[in-house]
Amino acid sequence: MAASTAVKARLDELSKRFPQDLRYDVALDTTKAVTAGIHEIVVTLLESLLLVVIVVYIFLQGWRPTLIPLAAVPVSLIGTFVVFPMLGFSINTLSLFGLILAIGLVVDDAIVVVEAVEHHIEEGMSPRDASLKAMEEVSGPVIAIALILAAVFIPTAFIPGITGRLYQQFAVTIAISVIFSAFNALTLSPALCALLLKPGKTRGPLAGFFDWFNKTFAHAQNGYVKYSAVMIRKSAFSMVFLALIAAVAFLVGGNLATSFVPEEDQGYLMVRLQLPQAASLERTVEAATKVGGILRRTPGVDSVTAISGYDLLSGTQNTYTAFYFAKLRDWDTRRSANLHVDAIMNDFNQQLSQVQEGIAFSFSPPAIPGVGSAGGMTFILEDRSGQGGDFLASNTDAFLAAVKKRPEIASAITTFAPHVPQLYVDVDKEKVMRQQVSIGDVYETTQTFMGGYLVNYFSRFGRQWQVYVEAEGNARTDPNSIGQFYVTNPNGNMVPLSAVSSIKPLTGPEFTMHFNEYPAAQITAAAAPGYSSAQAMKAFEDVFAQTMPSEMGYDYMGMSYQEKAAADGISSTQIYGLSLLFVFLILTALYESWSLPFSVLLGTPVAMFGGYLALWFRHMENNVYAQIGMVMLIGLAAKNAILIVEYAKMEHDHGKSVVDAALSGARLRLRPIIMTSFAFILACIPLWIAQGAGAQGRRVLGTTVIGGMLTATCIAIFLIPVTYTLFERLSLRFSRKHEALPAVATAEQKGGDL
Repeated sequence: MAASTAVKARLDELSKRFPQDLRYDVALDTTKAVTAGIHEIVVTLLESLLLVVIVVYIFLQGWRPTLIPLAAVPVSLIGTFVVFPMLGFSINTLSLFGLILAIGLVVDDAIVVVEAVEHHIEEGMSPRDASLKAMEEVSGPVIAIALILAAVFIPTAFIPGITGRLYQQFAVTIAISVIFSAFNALTLSPALCALLLKPGKTRGPLAGFFDWFNKTFAHAQNGYVKYSAVMIRKSAFSMVFLALIAAVAFLVGGNLATSFVPEEDQGYLMVRLQLPQAASLERTVEAATKVGGILRRTPGVDSVTAISGYDLLSGTQNTYTAFYFAKLRDWDTRRSANLHVDAIMNDFNQQLSQVQEGIAFSFSPPAIPGVGSAGGMTFILEDRSGQGGDFLASNTDAFLAAVKKRPEIASAITTFAPHVPQLYVDVDKEKVMRQQVSIGDVYETTQTFMGGYLVNYFSRFGRQWQVYVEAEGNARTDPNSIGQFYVTNPNGNMVPLSAVSSIKPLTGPEFTMHFNEYPAAQITAAAAPGYSSAQAMKAFEDVFAQTMPSEMGYDYMGMSYQEKAAADGISSTQIYGLSLLFVFLILTALYESWSLPFSVLLGTPVAMFGGYLALWFRHMENNVYAQIGMVMLIGLAAKNAILIVEYAKMEHDHGKSVVDAALSGARLRLRPIIMTSFAFILACIPLWIAQGAGAQGRRVLGTTVIGGMLTATCIAIFLIPVTYTLFERLSLRFSRKHEALPAVATAEQKGGDL
């Protein structure tokens, strides 16, 4: 970003010295997508904060208690920014992305503290005594929640490659902000509660609404406790229901289409035009001008830059290809569906299919800039036996013909051109020797006149200029003109090149590509609508296994290579398992119990079921952003359970039965659970409806966490008292048996002594 700003500033400075009839324009600026993405995220950040304020105000019903959780937001976010440079992180779209999620999390701890303090104030305590009493009750849950939300991302820090870097941006952002939030809740929040909270509430003109809300919530709370008691009595049914949800989550998640990262609207598209092989550059320029006009007239296009004689996909120069960068209008002016990047690309391809001069098509840039040259899939077909160009060409043609029949593939082309018409200059070495000329002079003269030769440089107007020697254009277009070029033998005689060489037509490759040292053909493909990149890659591999001989091999390049490496590396299932293990171990250490962590974590499948169901409902793919959302849901689901289980354990230690303790915890903690959950859900609503630069990733992550939190809040909270009761009873039964064994052994020993 700094480099882009400096370049633009320099251009503005230089433009002041341009002639009056000269101006400059930036044909393509890839940093605009980053700038627009950061702007969209900042707007989303403010929208999320506003929604959180509304939720907190409705539940706490006063500006004084509302200000206390809001104080956690700047403290946590500023603290996160301070730590970033120490860890080598920058403020980028991913870290700001994580801050959006953090806004819904950093207020949770303060909300729990404020709600507990207000509960004791309503029972007649002074604000100071209520704050002290509340901290005795909620310090444990606050610490546990912070540790879990930070620890759930620990396994992701060890994932290698690009996938690991994506995880780490979120992991560090969320972990740091949550730790600052917990510190704030344990120090600043109780102090503010003692200073700001007062007995009784002045609710102003919203008093009627608050009365209705409190009555409705009390009715819902009584119903929740009633049905929780029923679920506890029907524990077997409850556990079967939980197992059924887990099975459905497994099936839905397993059947979702997978991909690496979604293709975003980066503000530009790329177009490739290919004429018949060996077509002249003049013919290519003429066709390129026609195609450029089509692109410029398409709605949503701002400008078009054409490069004739260059192919970005292969990185080679030739006379029969042209490449375009079609810069689109700013995202704010393309809000309608027909101006979305996918719609514009479809419009491009429909119009380009009518071009008679050659084959033209459009495609998106790589999802991660710098990783590959194009979006879609890049497949490398390799000749691992070294049988030559004809062998590779025949297998490439057969492979492409089979691939294009697959429904998963929308288009597939290759940059491999094995049969380009060429002219071969055959130098007869025997004639060269008889004419007593240097063979080096023959080659140099042919190159100079028919191609061009750099002689030297000269300086003028403060710049250096290159001097090339070559024949006139009309002499270079006729192969028979080679007889007009001469070389000199030692006797001073002029020998025409036609006396020692001949020209014959043939076909051959325009260029030779090697990949991992093998002769290779690059194939660029796009998945058909309704199919993911992973499904397209699987189709390619199936076709390869069915049609290619054992001498052939394949590999991937660019984004496809990264996706394949991620799929073959640490799987999402392993990541979820490690995250659950870390959370389990931390809970075990906190509670000094092996049973309580199970009652906390058994609600996780319900949250994951909601996340997968939301992705399926919106026809989204299970990619890296969805996986990050799933890891978050493990911590968020555990957070809700901790609030109930912690209080239930405390009540049970004070003498209540297991069932009564579970129901007491459910009744008392329902309000903070609903409050924190809906504060987080509403904070993520802007992600659900995101538009503009980087919107696809935000939508996927927002959909995952909103779907998961809805099911965790509406379904899992009924199962938490059940799992607590079940595992606490099992723990008590096991501990009694364990205590009884030494007692029996002692009695037997005493009897023996007598």
